[in-house]
Amino acid sequence: MQVRVENLSVTYAQGIGHVSKALDDVSFTVNENEFLGVIGHTGSGKSTLMQCIDALIEPDDGKIYIDDIEITSKSVSKPAVRQKVGLVFQYPEYQLFEETAAKDVGYGPRNLDMPEDVVDGFVKKVFDMVSLDYEKIKDKSPFSLSGGEKRRVAIAGVLVMKPKVLILDEPTAGIDPAVKDEILGVIQNIHKKYNTTIIMVSHNMDDIFTMSDRILVMDKGKLAMIGTPDEIFKRRKDLQSMNLEVPQAARLLASLREKGIDVRDDEYTVDGCIDAIYDYIKSRRCHD
Repeated sequence: MQVRVENLSVTYAQGIGHVSKALDDVSFTVNENEFLGVIGHTGSGKSTLMQCIDALIEPDDGKIYIDDIEITSKSVSKPAVRQKVGLVFQYPEYQLFEETAAKDVGYGPRNLDMPEDVVDGFVKKVFDMVSLDYEKIKDKSPFSLSGGEKRRVAIAGVLVMKPKVLILDEPTAGIDPAVKDEILGVIQNIHKKYNTTIIMVSHNMDDIFTMSDRILVMDKGKLAMIGTPDEIFKRRKDLQSMNLEVPQAARLLASLREKGIDVRDDEYTVDGCIDAIYDYIKSRRCHD
């Protein structure tokens, strides 16, 4: 499912007689089945943009289309939009509330008066999508689960509405590295196996580089850049001017070059960094 944003602007009052723009004439397209990473410093407009796409915030100007349907139109049902676009907020486990994990995940479709057997079928499927054992977890209180299980249950609660576009706002915030890898694996699986268009906001540049087909950079309410991970992270100075950094491996290579070590600096992963250092050592041996 394609998402098209055209000339989107959102303003808010900032004291008497003062208006500030949270979004300023933002335009871009997310292609069907694309994985779009979104980065930007705090206050850059990322969260406002995501909430506009999910029809939680009404823009002052501009339009948003989901597969050529203008969701910013007054005549479009906002609940219907949210069935097509699922938004997983930061720390989504804080929104768990039902007595069992299965009931929590099934709350959305049950609230739409779907038959119980249909709801159960949906719930079983999304448990599988997020790599949770349905029989083991279904009757447990969501509050008794581990941190990683809670987060996956919360994501399942959005997936159960069968969205074609999934928006994730800092999906790995506040969890340890092992659980983080599990959550990223779940997201990757949802994207590839179920052909879901994904928009992921993150401050972790390593995750953004690894996961994204393209990256959108927000700065002071404006779209500053959009391109492939390589295209974006080559512009390190531009990113630094927006208080953003490149992945850790690229920072290490840049640091080596600053110390006079002529290693190539066009790698952004740990494996690529190792290869670049190995190539440098090998070239030095050939010259010695």
